[in-house]
Amino acid sequence: MNAPINPPKLHDCRDAFATTLERLATENEKIVAVCNDSVGSSKLGGFKSKFPERLVNVGIAEQNMVGVGAGLANGGRLPFVCAAAPFLTGRSLEQIKADISYSNANVKLVGISSGMAYGELGPTHHSIEDFAWTRVLPNLPVIAPCDRIETAAAVAWAATYDGPCFLRLSRVGVPDLLPEGHKFELGKANLLRQGSDITLIANGTLTHRILKAAEILAERGVSARVLNLATVRPIDEEAIIAAARETGAIVTAEEHSIFGGLGSAVAEVVVDNAPVPMKRLGVPGVYAPTGSAEFLLDEFGMAPSAIADAAQALIKRK
Repeated sequence: MNAPINPPKLHDCRDAFATTLERLATENEKIVAVCNDSVGSSKLGGFKSKFPERLVNVGIAEQNMVGVGAGLANGGRLPFVCAAAPFLTGRSLEQIKADISYSNANVKLVGISSGMAYGELGPTHHSIEDFAWTRVLPNLPVIAPCDRIETAAAVAWAATYDGPCFLRLSRVGVPDLLPEGHKFELGKANLLRQGSDITLIANGTLTHRILKAAEILAERGVSARVLNLATVRPIDEEAIIAAARETGAIVTAEEHSIFGGLGSAVAEVVVDNAPVPMKRLGVPGVYAPTGSAEFLLDEFGMAPSAIADAAQALIKRK
């Protein structure tokens, strides 16, 4: 395929998060930000300048950071707790379980640079287990927006939601996929492309890749439905069941381990309600090596052409 003459502009979803949080904080004085010495990587510089007394930087102490967020929520504040996703979730899982999920604290957890966005820093900085760790916890919606528009909408939704949630954001640039003014609905999939032969499902940085895969499949005579499933929990069972029954096969793609993540969540719905052939694309149960996020996604079979190939192979099993 020839490259487009004018490739789409790519956006860092952290910018949409930061801009939206600053706007919301102007409107709601209860909003505070808590971080782990990550003012820069969390894009909180503007927030710090505008609301210095409402930014709490606990340093590299993520467990303490989550506890501080819970305490602020108990005191009537509306905390957005921001940190690199692997350390927010992996290092602080006990505090997230006890102080946030079990206590149903009104804390918004924001995992920055999720997936393999820190690719050059290697396996210790990859966050490819966080869906699995967080989606098993009661009371904790898990959300991975696909672009800057959905990010802004999800942050605005989180500020009005009475309860905890986990927002999983990447630093890898992605194109706009949803229309300006999009309203985020918890637990609702976005139908990005209609199709009848197979369904492709993703969220976060993989959504634009499955859209490209659907275009490749169309050139090959295959009609692929595309679903953006930003909410991993609670998941849109209705959209998944309809996709299974109407297209007969499902491919999921995620910047996460194939164990416990989006593909597993979709498979749980499929096996209970409408069993059809499935293929889960992601990191295949290994520690992802050092390398850029784009390189690693391609290496693990998630280039658009590879996704299209996987879809065609799965169709033969229908």
